[in-house]
Amino acid sequence: MAEVSLSGVNKFYGTAQALHGITLGIADGEFAVFVGPSGCGKSTLLRAIAGLEDISQGAISIGNRNVTTLAPSDRDVAMVFQSYALYPHMTVRENMEFGMKVNNVPAPDRAARVSEAARILQLDPYLDRKPAHLSGGQRQRVAIGRAIVKKPAVFLFDEPLSNLDAKLRVQMRVELEALHRDLKATMIYVTHDQVEAMTMADKIVVLNAGRIEQVGSPMDLYHRPATEFVAGFIGAPAMNFLDMTNHTGNIALGDTTLPVSAATGATRLGIRPEHITLLPAGQGDLAATVTLRETLGGDAYLYLRTTHGQPLVVRADGDTPLNHGEAVGLALPAHRLHQFGPDGRTLRSGDAH
Repeated sequence: MAEVSLSGVNKFYGTAQALHGITLGIADGEFAVFVGPSGCGKSTLLRAIAGLEDISQGAISIGNRNVTTLAPSDRDVAMVFQSYALYPHMTVRENMEFGMKVNNVPAPDRAARVSEAARILQLDPYLDRKPAHLSGGQRQRVAIGRAIVKKPAVFLFDEPLSNLDAKLRVQMRVELEALHRDLKATMIYVTHDQVEAMTMADKIVVLNAGRIEQVGSPMDLYHRPATEFVAGFIGAPAMNFLDMTNHTGNIALGDTTLPVSAATGATRLGIRPEHITLLPAGQGDLAATVTLRETLGGDAYLYLRTTHGQPLVVRADGDTPLNHGEAVGLALPAHRLHQFGPDGRTLRSGDAH
């Protein structure tokens, strides 16, 4: 079994605290993604699981073993880094075999493991090439193959796709999802890209300033964010946030009152760009003016300013005939509205999905 369990993990660098009481469970065979902005502690947490960072307090277990004080080589994990970290003077085959040679794995076993990893990753034609003669995507596959041949209990990925171009990132994302299905292994993946998190994860762990903001499935976080931070981080384009007040029990945006009850203490209203419906000027819940249009083919992002001066983004059909300066009406479905308190906590999520 390859469950990963963290209990009360703290990490200090001198007086600066990088991780704050992290308690988390990752099930055997689960694909968990740590996501958050730069400096939130996600890579530090991954390195702590790997044993590359000592923790200041708490405990880390893999399977039924407490590995808190064990060396990285004794934790039964394999890590794939952002940089491919391949030996340039070795062939693909030699790079994949190297760790097994160090650990005295017999030659026939080494050959069999390399052959199987090469088959899974479609590297057979490249086994006798050196890294300089490979593309970025091929080099990353070699780095992943080097992890596969170790047959670890847990795979750890530290932003492995960030050095690839956009097209290759999409391709490698699909390949990693297929790899997870094939190996049925426990995988923990770190990224700052919420699109990677949404598309790949069984479980997303959102981190902010060294603390866990929320843990859940991608659609749990999308529909039911626990905080304004999670609501704004998950989803692309990001959720819109509007300052609101309570007017006789209903949500008020400036001098416009919506026929939607206001949660006690709510100060901010959130709605996703894809959940706003465009209507002719003079209709709907709000009036706004287009300030900028971005066309992405099938979609268009319309940047608006409401009559009470707040900015909004609407995701619309790419053929929507609206441009700079045009007036529009907006419908804000009640079941798509999120209300947040002054501390950033969600007070009400209208979406019942």
